[in-house]
Amino acid sequence: MMNEKIRILVVDDDESIRRYISKLLTQNGYDVRTASNGKDAVNELRTGQDVSLAILDILMPEMDGLETLNEIRKIQGDLPVLMLSALGQTNIIVKAMKAGATDYLVKPFEEEELELAITKSLEKKKLLNEISHLKKQLRVDELKGEFIYNSAKMQRVKDLVEQVADTDVSVLIEGESGTGKELVARALHYGSTFRDKPFVKVNCAALPHDLLESELFGYERGAFTGAYKSKAGKFELANNGTIFLDEIGEMDLGIQSKLLQVLQEGTFSRLGGKQDVKVYVRVIAATNRDLRKAVEEGSFREDIYYRLNVVNITIPPLYERKEDITYLFEYFLDAYNDKYGKNIQVDKESLYPLCHAYLWPGNVRELKNQVKRLVILGDVGDLIAYLRNGGTSTGMEKPGRGETKVETLEIETDDKEVIPLKLASKEAVIKAERIMILRALRGTNWNKKRAAQLLKISYKALLYKIKECGIEK
Repeated sequence: MMNEKIRILVVDDDESIRRYISKLLTQNGYDVRTASNGKDAVNELRTGQDVSLAILDILMPEMDGLETLNEIRKIQGDLPVLMLSALGQTNIIVKAMKAGATDYLVKPFEEEELELAITKSLEKKKLLNEISHLKKQLRVDELKGEFIYNSAKMQRVKDLVEQVADTDVSVLIEGESGTGKELVARALHYGSTFRDKPFVKVNCAALPHDLLESELFGYERGAFTGAYKSKAGKFELANNGTIFLDEIGEMDLGIQSKLLQVLQEGTFSRLGGKQDVKVYVRVIAATNRDLRKAVEEGSFREDIYYRLNVVNITIPPLYERKEDITYLFEYFLDAYNDKYGKNIQVDKESLYPLCHAYLWPGNVRELKNQVKRLVILGDVGDLIAYLRNGGTSTGMEKPGRGETKVETLEIETDDKEVIPLKLASKEAVIKAERIMILRALRGTNWNKKRAAQLLKISYKALLYKIKECGIEK
């Protein structure tokens, strides 16, 4: 197998060994560089040579293998280093491995031993690179409670999280959609004694009433048509851990009664079940609604509100903490550049004032998605147009917070074409419905249940209309 891109640096003061190893590696397709002492090897790396692996003798004059290894680690901390030792140098080998050597070979060695050691060292480096890459992906896409902020308001949120994290009290997180309520919930979980236990998220607005109840509490076999076997609910799966009830304000009153029993007694029964299930779960809830108002209107139980609201954490919208905007922008830009192997740069003087002037109705989620789009498309002009046009890159104006806008409905036909009025009417209706449905979906962050409520139609009717209008997220 050819290894055209793999360059190996061989460092040994014995010329015969250097020649022997160099010949073996060259025959196997490696690109080989040699050095007769540690200083030359270090200088080779300092000049920026792209070396994939170093083979380093332990006993050398002036600068021995251990000293050379330490210097290499200062220049290239993740470079695989294969140490060569003679018999009886066990203590030195142990020191070398502790200092960061990847592997070692005892002289004299067979050709197969050398090839195997090289393969293992390079595979280990590849695996570490993959792990590092995955960690970076996790950091940008699934933060486990790390706060990225630069404002005093978010510092206060972080301080409160740290105060209550290592307790089992219920927490209610309030804030607009996209502000980072789930991030705060994860910070509470990973900062507590539950950190090694399950963290289970349930979006209460994503499922109709009947499905949500079975999702939360599970069901027994035969509880309803299609229940061919028993299934544990989310509360059981979260036992001894944390359950995060997102959009708790959308929960039906019937399910709220069952939730109250869990909050009070730590017990519930599955659908169709005859025995109580006991769990120990920390409950964290989040909402973008005003739950106090919901309590006054009778759509949310007061007793549940006070049981959930032991500690209240309110996350301010992004436009109220402008110090975080460019800080988050740079964080996401670096993270997505790294994730997608790009090097997108922006003119801060022209772009950042636009970022600060824009209201970011979708908050951090919107900012994150726009930076991701920027990195993938590489079109800074598209982002500038988006910000200047109030949240769309098509040049169409978009209403700001609290504003309304009259939209003109146009039917695209040939100037000379005449179509039946019924067909024209149907087309106009579909287009008008599509505009309203999209507005409702975007306004609720694609929460179909809430969108249906805004449109004053049933959930099933909305699903049918979405399909009829050809709407895709």
